[in-house]
Order: sequence, then structure tokens, then C-alpha cells
Amino acid sequence: MGRAWLGTIGANPDVELVGLVDLDVDLARRSAAETGHGEVPVATELAGLEVDADAVINVTIPQAHAGTTQDALFAGLPVLCEKPIAPDVATGLAMAAAAEASGALLMISQSRRYFNGFQQFRSVVGDLGAVGTVTCEFFKAPHFGGFRDAMEHPLLVDMAIHTFDAVRALLGSNPVSVYCDAYNPSWSWYAGDAAANASFTFAEGVRFGYHGSWCAPGQETSWNGSWRVSAERGTACWDGDHEPTAERVDGSIKVPASDQAPEQISGSLAEFVDHLRRETIPATEAASNVVSLAMVEAAVRSAEEHRPVQIADVLTQAYDLAVSTDHDQRVLAVLKSWSVLHKVGLAS
Repeated sequence: MGRAWLGTIGANPDVELVGLVDLDVDLARRSAAETGHGEVPVATELAGLEVDADAVINVTIPQAHAGTTQDALFAGLPVLCEKPIAPDVATGLAMAAAAEASGALLMISQSRRYFNGFQQFRSVVGDLGAVGTVTCEFFKAPHFGGFRDAMEHPLLVDMAIHTFDAVRALLGSNPVSVYCDAYNPSWSWYAGDAAANASFTFAEGVRFGYHGSWCAPGQETSWNGSWRVSAERGTACWDGDHEPTAERVDGSIKVPASDQAPEQISGSLAEFVDHLRRETIPATEAASNVVSLAMVEAAVRSAEEHRPVQIADVLTQAYDLAVSTDHDQRVLAVLKSWSVLHKVGLAS
């Protein structure tokens, strides 16, 4: 992802790379040269870079997100951070508190929101009135090797957050509860559960069904999944790769034209720059985006405990853990000032 971001930065005329931080300085220099960034300064920590920067893009592994992000925020630098915000909800809440304490923006790059087909799909769904049911099927068979093969819940923890975050964007709503059944087919090459069926209840009673597998050879879906929405004025479908389709009760099938906006991480970067310039708050700012991670944590808990799990319970328990953890006093003061469900948007 570091190389992908270097290429994306180079292709965006609104930004300029002024420094790289990496534990492997030689690798960073080679990557910079190979992506057209020449002799950009490199250091092993942010404090070691003596450059005039306006923001930081954090592409470290999730376990390093909190420390790296906090260093940048308290240096006065807004941060665009790769998903997931953190390895767990408690850490994600502390990162959101650090952003509030510093006064700098922390935005999470949920890159799959930035597909033009998905934006068309959102527009179509918004025209269909009240939504009853949303489903997404995700069936792929990647042989990654490495850490994913050894994870307890590779599909839910490493991949499903894309879909869970997307359905929040699609509905403009937040989840209430989930029941999830995770399992591992007999032919799976993963050690942990590589398949799952999850049923979420959203506000207003909308149901979202997620059916996925990472060991499903043949007839694979898009990496974005295959979506269907049933609503009061019709049905819309999106295969994840092409324009969506729609059929309304009045017989019309029109789909709005694509805006042809930047996609994936290029879209994240463009939105980040736009919000910094206008001093506005993006939909994926830290406190709100913690809910997407809470969906993952709740689904895993449900699968392990074989019971429905309330999203609010996951967030409340994570908040209690965050407050009891040894944090920077500025972060802790902000955490203690919160009503956490209000802060993340789960309570009116």
C-alpha cells in the first residue's frame, strides 16, 4: 500500500510528497525513486524529518496506526490513515480522542466508497424510498500466504470492514445489532474461519445480510461484492464492477450517469485535500468511522459466542477499556468528556 500511495500522490496535482518515514530507509528510498519522487528526504520517525509539511498519510500496519497518528496529530498535522482505524475499537476511540485533543483532522481512507459505480448505486437507492433489505455476496478464492492464512477470522477481520463500511455509506444509517455465523469449509487453506453469514439490523429496521467466503473458487464475485437492495419503490443491484441496474414499480430503469470522480485511494486523497481546504468534516472522520470497526468486532464476538450482539454494547465496553488504559493526559481528558454513543453517532 505504501507504493500504491506513492503512485497516487504523484498523480495528484494538488499534493506534493515532501518526506517519507519508514523503518527500512533503503526500501523507502528505492520506492520513492521507482515512483518518481527522486531524492525526497527519508527518516525512521516523523520527528527526524525536517520538512515543511501540511499533512501525513499513515500507511503503517494497523498495530502502528495509533502511535504514528498521535505523533502527527500533536505535531499539528492532519492525518489520512489507512483502514482499519485500529486493531480494536478501544484503540480507535483513543485515536479519535487524540484528533479532538489536537484539533487536527483524522480521516480514515475507506477506499471502496470511492468507486463511481458505488456512487451511482447510492444515488439509485436514495431514489427508491424506504429500504427494507440489503444483501451483499462476497465470494473470492485468494491464496495470500503469510499472516492471513493463520488468522482466526481472516474474512471478517481483514476484508469485511470494506463491505460493512460501505453499507453504512449506502444507507446513511448505523447498525443496531448483528448475528453472525462464521465457519471454515473443509477444503479451506486458511487456519481460521474463512467464511461467514452475518445479519445486521440497522436503524429504522433495515436488514443487511452479508454472505461471504475467501475460499470460494469459481464464479467469483467482484472484490466489491454483489449487492441487491429491495425498497418500497423498486429494486437496485450492483455487481461491484459495472454500472448498477434498477427497476422501479413505475417500470423505469434509469440510472444516473457517473460523475467520473477519482476512485479508490485517489478518491480518498482528493476528499481529504478538499476537506482540509474547506475546513469541513468528512464522513469517514475518526469518531464516526469507529462504528465500521465496531461492526467487525461485533460480528466476530457473535460468531464466537453464538448469540446476537448489540453494537452499542461493543462500543460502550470498548470505551470503558479506553478510559482505563494509560493514555496521554490530553487524550484521556477528551475521552472522559464524551458520551461515547453520542460521539460516534449511535445516539441522537
